[in-house]
Amino acid sequence: MTFQVTILGCSSARPAPSRHHTAHVLNVHEQFFLIDCGEGTQYQLARYGINPLKLNVIFITHLHGDHTYGIFGLLSTMAMMGRQRALEIVAPRPFAEMLRSHFSFYQVELPYPLEIREVDARETVQVWENRVMTVTSIPLRHRVPCCGYLFREKQPALNVHKEQVELYGLDPLQIAALKRGEAITLANGLELANEEVTYRPYEPRSYAFCSDTTPSGKVAEMVTGVDLLYHEATYLHADKELALKTGHTTARQAARLAARAQVHHLLLGHYSSRYKDIEPLLDEARTEFPESVLGHDGMILTLGKDHSLKIEEK
Repeated sequence: MTFQVTILGCSSARPAPSRHHTAHVLNVHEQFFLIDCGEGTQYQLARYGINPLKLNVIFITHLHGDHTYGIFGLLSTMAMMGRQRALEIVAPRPFAEMLRSHFSFYQVELPYPLEIREVDARETVQVWENRVMTVTSIPLRHRVPCCGYLFREKQPALNVHKEQVELYGLDPLQIAALKRGEAITLANGLELANEEVTYRPYEPRSYAFCSDTTPSGKVAEMVTGVDLLYHEATYLHADKELALKTGHTTARQAARLAARAQVHHLLLGHYSSRYKDIEPLLDEARTEFPESVLGHDGMILTLGKDHSLKIEEK
């Protein structure tokens, strides 16, 4: 059961030659979710072999250009590719108004339905759910309404120990009942407690995406214990006054938040273009939180069923 993040862009307001604007793709059980859609996102999707038609939902954190400029072209491209399946978009207000204005100016008529859910970026609410995952908004502190998103896998279905199936001669109906969490009674009158014969194949995994924000204790509380935390790290700590002025976080501050929240892994991103070399951001973060990772375009991070983190490059 896949739980994987692909980074399409890791730059802040101004892109760098090897760093595109913010966009991540989250793959949960082969269902694909785009988080933010900065300029060049559709190019990056093509570059890293992700078919836009597979996207189930797009989550937008806030309405700054480096997080949204790519969505207009992406929606149009999906229309040219023949998309007919509805596309859901979750975003802060007034995203729908912004999109309508764009479409009216360019006379765009999409051949597929758009289902837009606008969220109040000040609230913590469940904004989306399906059979395998829930998504909760995380209020962030930026210059405009902004929210992060907490993606939590649901408990996987119970499995039945194979040796118990053979020992008791369980039939398909009995196995199905056990997987639903029920106790069963055998033909000889023996009652089997569910916990005696079932097990969870793995514990649910989690990913928190916290884009543009100043450091927040509330965020630390909300993401406590998550497996993988993406937190913006726009500046080095020497530029902390600039970070505060622009509503951003330093690498050291992001790492301190990760340590406070006792997350398993911290993923850095949203780097200022003033830094040609971003390795010092990682060095700074690791002084506070050793399990920090320097995100960059094309990086693939996979959470295993044992919650271990595997990192690959495309």
